[in-house]
Amino acid sequence: MELRQVLICLFLSTFFLASCGQPDEESHRALSVDKEAAASSRAAAADKQAYVAAPKLEIPFHKEVLDNGLTVIVHGDHKAPVVSINIWYKVGSKDEVPGKTGFAHLFEHLMFNGSENYPGEYFEPFQRSGATDMNGTTNNDRTNYFETVPKGALDMALWMESDRMGHFSGAITQEVLDEQRGVVKNEKRQGENAPYGKAFDTIAISTFPPYHPYSWTPIGSMEDLDNASLEDVKKWFADYYQPANAILVIAGDISVEEAMAKARQYFGDIPSTEVQPRLKNWELPAQVNKREIIFDQVPQTRIYKVWNVPAIGSEEEDALDLMTSLLANRKNSLLYRRLVRDEQVATGVSAFYYGRQLAGQLVIMVDVKPGQPLEKVEKLLDAELREFAKGGVSTEELRRIKQSEFAGLVKGLEKTGGFGGKSDILARSEFYYGDPGALIGGLEEYAKVSALEVQDVASRWLKPNSYTLIVKPKKKYSSADKGVDRSKLPAVDKTVELELPEQKAFTLDNGLPVVLAERHDTPAVFMNLQFRSGAAADRDKPGLASMAAQMLSEGAGELDGLEFSARQEELGASIGAGSGLDYNSITFSALKTQLEPSLELFAKVVLQPLFPEKDLARVKSNRIDAIAQEKAQPQGLALRELPPLLYGKGHPYGSPLTGSGTVEGIGAISRDDLVQFHENWVRPDNAMLTVVGDVTEEEIKTLLNKALAGWKAPKSELAQVQVPQVERPQRARVYLLDRPGAEQSYIMAGLVMPPWQPEGAEAFDAMANIIAGKFTSRVNMNLREDKHWSYGARAVSLDTEGQRPYILFAPVQTDKTAPAIEELLKEYRSYLGDKPVREEELADYRDDEVLKQSGRFQTKGQLLSSITWQVEKGLPPAYIAEYPQRVAALTKDSVEASAQEFLAPEQFTWVIVGDLGKIQKEIEALDIGPVEVLPSGD
Repeated sequence: MELRQVLICLFLSTFFLASCGQPDEESHRALSVDKEAAASSRAAAADKQAYVAAPKLEIPFHKEVLDNGLTVIVHGDHKAPVVSINIWYKVGSKDEVPGKTGFAHLFEHLMFNGSENYPGEYFEPFQRSGATDMNGTTNNDRTNYFETVPKGALDMALWMESDRMGHFSGAITQEVLDEQRGVVKNEKRQGENAPYGKAFDTIAISTFPPYHPYSWTPIGSMEDLDNASLEDVKKWFADYYQPANAILVIAGDISVEEAMAKARQYFGDIPSTEVQPRLKNWELPAQVNKREIIFDQVPQTRIYKVWNVPAIGSEEEDALDLMTSLLANRKNSLLYRRLVRDEQVATGVSAFYYGRQLAGQLVIMVDVKPGQPLEKVEKLLDAELREFAKGGVSTEELRRIKQSEFAGLVKGLEKTGGFGGKSDILARSEFYYGDPGALIGGLEEYAKVSALEVQDVASRWLKPNSYTLIVKPKKKYSSADKGVDRSKLPAVDKTVELELPEQKAFTLDNGLPVVLAERHDTPAVFMNLQFRSGAAADRDKPGLASMAAQMLSEGAGELDGLEFSARQEELGASIGAGSGLDYNSITFSALKTQLEPSLELFAKVVLQPLFPEKDLARVKSNRIDAIAQEKAQPQGLALRELPPLLYGKGHPYGSPLTGSGTVEGIGAISRDDLVQFHENWVRPDNAMLTVVGDVTEEEIKTLLNKALAGWKAPKSELAQVQVPQVERPQRARVYLLDRPGAEQSYIMAGLVMPPWQPEGAEAFDAMANIIAGKFTSRVNMNLREDKHWSYGARAVSLDTEGQRPYILFAPVQTDKTAPAIEELLKEYRSYLGDKPVREEELADYRDDEVLKQSGRFQTKGQLLSSITWQVEKGLPPAYIAEYPQRVAALTKDSVEASAQEFLAPEQFTWVIVGDLGKIQKEIEALDIGPVEVLPSGD
């Protein structure tokens, strides 16, 4: 049971990533002298030292295989009127052959382009039906598609999913293939254009021998994508997209009987043919003893170390997984302590065990601190790994890791869909282990892994030397004679009935206002302590607010940073801090069983932050290195340059929107500044606390009064943050940033909007979403789907207390930079001119927003976020509940009026990052406003 594997795979979908450990023969022989004694010793260690009781969790399920071979898994969860669908096809990039790579990922994109009975954009019926957590991913082993819909939209969703499973081949045309090939190529360009974007392609080629199924990444090669023919793609569909090669999970507000009936109704008539043989095992490649150097546009050196280790499902799986947490990913981990904190030769270190069907890998990544010799860092890293292999496993740390992992799993099981949701866990368990309950059922084994077992894996891992082939009798499949009516899409039931918990407002003894929403479905409590300050309070030291938030994790009370982190893990609690433009916040989550001691730890952060001088220098240095990282990324660079151009230097909103501050600002921050910031702003008369979870008003009030008894409002007058008004420019302005050799240009445009007001807020959101706020917006459909110049174009409007920044962004291929700007302006001008919002666009938006409320409050975190925002804006609880009615009442006239009031494309401030040698003259020729080349830097 690889617990963290569920989380790791959330972002290991398109590009290759992995993890593992190398054997030490001497240690192996020493530990294997008496196998029976060693086994007894491991068992004793597991029971008495490293054992942590696994949480009592279960995901009840029903599993059934239809006559056509489709595996169906059903789970009922009735706390919200939503149902999640998750389909895993047993095909990934490992099923490709050299010369035809990237097919699995390309086909994932094709599947979002409509089907035979519903041509057009696959997202459209979902985006007017309240769908959430909707996506598709491809990795080496499998391809999956998933969405969460209101219960009333389930028939529509199943009709759509079954239509593209059984009725898709005819929808694949040369035009569609060329369009999605262009989208995938832009995705590949965007990935490779990012810092370190070529690393994992190089790792795959270098660690696996030629023709090994993992020697290429799912994104494929440009050449292979260009060579993919219509016949190739249709054969891929015929070979792999059939019921007998798929797993369907239906989880949510539905009974087993109803779910199975619908599965048969929509999927039962889809025939299966002969399923392609599935690779189940492969000889593990020999360890590669090789060192090579590549060059890329990155701000600092990064070291990747990779070992090939056993595949998923091996006996070593849990121990390998736990070993990576001991090595990295936490402040108390060995490599973080030694390289980042003690020696200060690195700014970051991480490690992953990535188990796949045919092989696993361990990847360790170290970001070398600028100015540090590469040879010195490599020597330190190798020495630490050697010492760890000899005897570096700590039982105490192992217990903390398990407790922390279990806490994260408990909190993550509130959702039925999306990455890491219950439907995802059921599908993953069935796909990799043949049992939907494997991951949850394996928690106890995970809990029992001893320090000796982890040490054994670290010191003696052996590579497999056998190849196994399993031959089974050929199966015969049958399909139903009659299927559902595919002449029209099933109607969506647009009834949304939400039962939100009552909000209870009360005040603590120290005057702190608290709003509580009880939710008792899982034994956890979430809190957000928010206080007015944020980057707007930085004044002459940009980055102060975010540094104050970051330094809160460096120790409090009698606990230094490492001790504080260890205490959190021990309790299964999570205490963090964040910083925005107008507010800083301290977030908290804890298991109900550990609530009181967790609140005591929370109180130390509020009342007694250490802000240790010895750690401040390190954190400041790493922040300055992080700023260099931002400048190396086109988006980060644009987000740093745009705010002072919109608001002016010295304005509270004029600092980089990344929140990281400036090199000069960070360098000027002292410990006294942090202490003064905390004293000025973290006070009960400047704060509000929202609580959601498994606790009553009496319980939490008593515990909070006790924990925060020493927190009093000072007698000094509360400071105020003044955010002055600014004027929009009379005409557009264009600023260019040179990035020689860039494979893409990053286009960003900003516009200052009035502060948020409840009056007209829904019309503004509808107007902004239709033009550029969602996948099917006019801007994205133009640049991505019609032109295939971009992987995606969007616009966002940040929620601030003062004038809001509206930001449009579009990464495009270099030779289409100027034409893309013209297309963006054309879309905005026509939206304000001869092509205003259409009734059908508004109807789709209304339906989607209203129905989306079904899944908006599924988790405690979602509910907490909404209540925090509502309280921040001074709105009554009914404001959230009445949102669907306000959206449903939107009219075309109100949305058009909002566009006319707020949008002004002729006053955009443009920031464009790219290879100016290739794009500058064409941009200047557009004559949309004065053009200025900005120097690199803040």
